[in-house]
Amino acid sequence: MAELFKNIYSTEFFEKFTAIVELHLPRFDRSAFLEQIYDDEWENRELKQRMRHISLVLKDQLSDDFEQNAEFILKIIPELREAGFRADKLEFIFLPDFVEIYGLKAYGTSVKTMEQLTQFVSCEFAVRPFVITYEKEMMAQMLSWSKHDHPAVRRLASEGCRPRLPWAMAIPALKDDPALILPILENLKNDVSEDVRRSVANNLNDISKDHPNLVVSLAKKWKGKRPDTDKLLKHACRTLLKQGSPEVMQLFGFGDVRKIKLEDLQILTPKVKIGESLEFSCKLINTARIPTKVRLEYGLYYQKANGTLSKKVFKISEKDYPESTSHIIRRKQPFKPITTRRFHLGRHQLSIILNGRESDRHDFELVG
Repeated sequence: MAELFKNIYSTEFFEKFTAIVELHLPRFDRSAFLEQIYDDEWENRELKQRMRHISLVLKDQLSDDFEQNAEFILKIIPELREAGFRADKLEFIFLPDFVEIYGLKAYGTSVKTMEQLTQFVSCEFAVRPFVITYEKEMMAQMLSWSKHDHPAVRRLASEGCRPRLPWAMAIPALKDDPALILPILENLKNDVSEDVRRSVANNLNDISKDHPNLVVSLAKKWKGKRPDTDKLLKHACRTLLKQGSPEVMQLFGFGDVRKIKLEDLQILTPKVKIGESLEFSCKLINTARIPTKVRLEYGLYYQKANGTLSKKVFKISEKDYPESTSHIIRRKQPFKPITTRRFHLGRHQLSIILNGRESDRHDFELVG
């Protein structure tokens, strides 16, 4: 994905951006700026490297006074909006990155800047070094932000303190003890914004990887009060559901499946070439006299470089299976090369999972 995303920094983008900068920064040297941007390494840089590079080059055009620079950044936001740049456009993440690099020692100015800037482009990455450096003050600030009028600021209160935010540095203290996060999530669990509620779910999912019992306890406390909150909790517990946590399965209505019979599991493509798909089928029979709610998944055990197998769980469906019925399940799993997974040739395995209960594994081979 990054191979495509990095090209958001197009010639057209820089033309529009530099035209706006020139309006508010008389000393701005457009030619020098672009010459530094398009250096010998530009084409080799990936997305995050390009973001950081733009931040550094922009600093060469600004002053040594961070307060002046922060004021300049906020001044151009209305112009960027008028130029047709939508809020939360990914390419402008270099603006919060600038605050992260140069504002860490200017806590008060940086906090005020991020509160406004995040309403244009998310500061979820930039805020994290501040949480690590000024934990007590910053978590109190984020608790205050959780009551802000603007949904983007409320989202930052949750997203910025996620212990394991993808693409970002982890926050070790909050991984060890998420107690300071919980009042923030409590304030936001019924937020009117779906984006904010989704952030709460993602934060809880992060927490569940280190403190599963805490999230289970919280889910039991919150569940059944509001439909939106129940939806949030389902997303928050996705890792625990994939892990087959009995308590979580029961909480969401996935009960005893001893009367669901799994039969005739077949690997239809025992040899799979890279670029093609694994195909498999099985039969589910509900022998009970009542409908049974089933979360149907399959476990794929990928070959690793050292010869061991690593499991990843994929969901097929969640639904009620009527009493005394049988159902044929057939699925494909692609093995197309992707940037986030490297495939290794050799033995792989497949299992079927019913409400967290896993079947025997069946072998298939990945070939070149």
